[in-house]
Amino acid sequence: MEAVKKIELPKIEDPRGNLTFFEDCNQIPFKIERVFWTYDVPGGETRGGHAYYKQNEFIIALSGSFDVVITLPSGEQERYNLNRSYYGLYVPAKTWRHIENFSTNTLSLHASDSEFNEADYIRSFDKYLRVYEK
Repeated sequence: MEAVKKIELPKIEDPRGNLTFFEDCNQIPFKIERVFWTYDVPGGETRGGHAYYKQNEFIIALSGSFDVVITLPSGEQERYNLNRSYYGLYVPAKTWRHIENFSTNTLSLHASDSEFNEADYIRSFDKYLRVYEK
């Protein structure tokens, strides 16, 4: 299984305001096919709670902060706090994740290498374990 990794993005500092960017295959390890974002997440809510068979994802906190929690097949969890717009988290296919602990007015950006396909989602952790074992 490919590893989840936090990636530092270029940060161009300027007294008028900073600029950060990412380009597929330069900063992230895939070609971007889809971008979506989440916002207005009510306090205490959790997003995600799934894995993908094939899709790779790159997640950035454009504003605010949140935790991406990776659950390994062993049940052990790894927590990644995203709170700076010049860091993103690469989450490869076949990685179980959920997102929690959203601060007020959080805006998260998600880039992926696939168009939306409901059949690519693994929404049951038991099913994920069976897929992971293969």
